[in-house]
Formats: sequence, structure tokens, C-alpha cells
Amino acid sequence: MYKRFLMIFLLALTLSNMQARVKLPHLISDNMVLQQQTEARLWGWAEPGRTVKVSVSWSTKTYTSTAAKDGKWIVKVMTPEASYTPLSITFDDGEPLTINNVLSGEVWVCAGQSNMEMPVKGFDNCPVEGYNDVVVDARQSRGVRFCKIPSVMRVEPQDDAQCEWRQVTPASVGDASATGYFFGRLVNRALDVPVGLIEANKGGTRVESWLDRDNLKKYTDDPLDSLEIVKKFSWDYHRPLLWGNGTFHPILNYTVKGIIYYQGCSNVGDEGNRNGTDQYAKRLKLLVEQWRRDFALGEIPFYFVQIAPYYYDDDINGLSGAYLREQQFKAQSIIPNSWVICTDDLVYPYETQQIHPCQKRQVGERLAYTALNRDYGMESMMYRSPRFKDMTISNDTCYVHLQDDYRGISRYEDLQGFEVAGEDRVFHAAKAYYYWTKGIIITSEEVKKPVAVRYGFRNFRPGNVKNQAYLPLFPFRTDEW
Repeated sequence: MYKRFLMIFLLALTLSNMQARVKLPHLISDNMVLQQQTEARLWGWAEPGRTVKVSVSWSTKTYTSTAAKDGKWIVKVMTPEASYTPLSITFDDGEPLTINNVLSGEVWVCAGQSNMEMPVKGFDNCPVEGYNDVVVDARQSRGVRFCKIPSVMRVEPQDDAQCEWRQVTPASVGDASATGYFFGRLVNRALDVPVGLIEANKGGTRVESWLDRDNLKKYTDDPLDSLEIVKKFSWDYHRPLLWGNGTFHPILNYTVKGIIYYQGCSNVGDEGNRNGTDQYAKRLKLLVEQWRRDFALGEIPFYFVQIAPYYYDDDINGLSGAYLREQQFKAQSIIPNSWVICTDDLVYPYETQQIHPCQKRQVGERLAYTALNRDYGMESMMYRSPRFKDMTISNDTCYVHLQDDYRGISRYEDLQGFEVAGEDRVFHAAKAYYYWTKGIIITSEEVKKPVAVRYGFRNFRPGNVKNQAYLPLFPFRTDEW
């Protein structure tokens, strides 16, 4: 009888100790990258009321927190200057748990839909240009690490996700977000500091897919009941609320530097993009405000990508894609500490039907140019694409002037992508050339009295105007028709 009682007692003690051991979210694990020189949040779960002690290898200070009634605890740990020196963190609530090979550096979120999710190795029938070169070069990027949050839908906000931090190697680099990796690689090499990439994205998602319940209820007419959501949206990736709950919410406690974002294709065709309400621009602004509020890190940078040319509605000359790009351009002007990247030149003529263009290196690097200039003090870095400034008309000729051209454009002759219309509002292809004292000079034989100019304002009408930094001119229109 005594032996039986002793066995039960020892088993109960063992189970108690197992339950007592602190539990960490998967994001806090071996190989993670901490945001340098800041109060980084570390969190997890323990037995309610239990004290959790956190000690770090770079300091003698011990941080403590007490698990709440729901078992949650959180501490803020002062992180060291960026370095490739491996660090460790020990969590102790009676039974210590240590994570190793941690680095301090710069941490960015890679959010959006499939053009952000697209890995370096590409999707089926969607290659990424230069893949083999990236694999060969990967050994030079050991300071870059990434963590892919599984793309899952959930009815309720999730606090954890089944993920792991991975170091970039020739074997692993193919799995990293291509746009994210090329961004991280350039930041890593320019600053010579570790870079961590948290990939929280899902192909096909709308901007509404990431809004929370309160914002959806207040600003949209999307359903909030899961059955009604499924009934309205047959394609799961179009569903609101659920992706934000399952795929983005698990990262909101993590301390990050900023967010890069590539999304918009699934909002092409929305009536609100062309009826004067600026629906997409306002909802993207709403999403950024939501994320900044939930990260509670202040007005962190938000840099996003304008969608590339594509034959939406099976029509290369259609306008639905142009309206969405216009909305993205407007969003940059209403979202503080944001910038939009132009990709008008990053498609090949044969990619009219390719929703995932293969030139991802340039996309990621343009995002990196922006961060390096705006956030890391590299003021000599040219990151601005040229944009329309103003226009004058004299007889049959339009004179367009640009801003952010860095004192020059890349060519004087054969400027392509321009169209001109008269009072009949019918646009015709135009001839254009550049003269430095007059700007871009535009004429069309079919339009003797022009009133409006458009540039690249079609689903698939890439132009060839670039500035002194060889960055492409944003598509624009001078009319509001």
C-alpha cells in the first residue's frame, strides 16, 4: 500500500513539474533575432501565480514576471547592440528553459499576399529570376534569418503559431520570401548587422482579410459570422477576419523595426477604387493604424509595393489595375511614415498573364533602399521614384514636369507609355521626348487640342521613363474622368 501511494505521489510530483515548466510561443526560440537596443518583449505561459525569471547572456540583470490567472506573462528585456555573437536567454519558473543561438539585429515583418509569400524558389510555373545565383550566394547571408508563420484561418485571435526560426543557407534560402529575403540581404550587407524576417502573409488575401472584428464592423459591410463569411466568399483566401486572427495576430507581441507589405491584386475591381470614395487607400490606412496600435511600438515604418502590370479582366488595356495602383499611390500620402515602391518596369513583355512577375530582387532591394535612407541614415541612397508634378498645354503639345527625378531622367528620346485625350475623352498613343528646360514634351497626331495626359494608366502598359537613380516613373493621369 505504501509503495503504491509513493508511486502515485512521485507521478503527481512529476506531472506537476511538467506543468510548471514555462511554455514559450514558437516565435521565441533558438535562432531568433531580437530587435537591437530596445526593450524587446518576451512572453509565454506558466502556472497562474507562478513567478517567471528571465536571465540573459549579455547582462547580469534578471527580469521577473508573474503569470496571470490565464497563465500569461510578459517581460521587457533591454537588448544589446547588433552583433553576430550568439546569445542565450533562460526562462525559469522552477525548471529552467534556455534558448540558444539568438542574435541581436534588425527585425522586419513581411506581410501581404502571394507576391510577398512567393519564395525564392518560386511557385509552380512562377519562377524567381536568378534562383541559382541566390543559392550560390547564400553563404554570404548567414546573418539573415527568417520565420514563416503558417497561413491559417481562425475564428478567434491566436497567441501562438507552429513556426520556427531558420538560418539562411544554400539549402534553406529557397523557402524564404523572395521579396523579403532580397530586402533583408541588402539591409544586412549595407549595415553589416543581423536581420530577422517574420513572414506573416497569405496568397490571395484582400486588405479586409487582415482587419480585426471592430474595424470590419465599423468600416465595411463584410460578414463577421464564420458561416456567413464562408457563404459570401467561396474562395477561402478572400475571407475577412480569419486570416488576421490566425496568421498575423500571433506576432503582435514581438518587437520589430517595421513592416514591408505587398498586397492589392485581390482588391482590383472593387467599386470603391473608382467611384471617388478612395476605399482601398482608406482601408489600407486603417490596417496600418490597427497594426501600429497592436504592436504598441509607435509609428513604425510601413513600406509597401505598388502592384505590377497584369492583364486583369483578361484585358491588357483595361483600367481596373490602374485604379488600384492609383489607390496605393494615394495611400502613401495619407499614411504617416510610409512609402510606396513603384514596380511598373518590373515585368517582361511576356508576363501579361503572370500575376507573380519573376523580378523579385529589384522589388526587395527598392524596399531596402527606402529603409536604408529613411531609417538607417544612408541619406545618399536614392530611393524615390519620379512622380507627376504638373502639366502645361500649348496648342497641340503637352509639357509634363516631374518631381523626385534627382535632377535628371534616364533617356531623352522614345519615351513610351504616354497617352493623350481631347475633350472627347478618347485616349490615343502619344509620342514623347525630353528636353531639360521644357520637361517631357508630348504630342499625338490624333489629338490636336489635348486636355489630358495619362502614363502607364492601363492594366498592362509599362512605360520606360526613369529618373537619375534609374527608378521608374509612377503611373499617373491628369484627368479625373
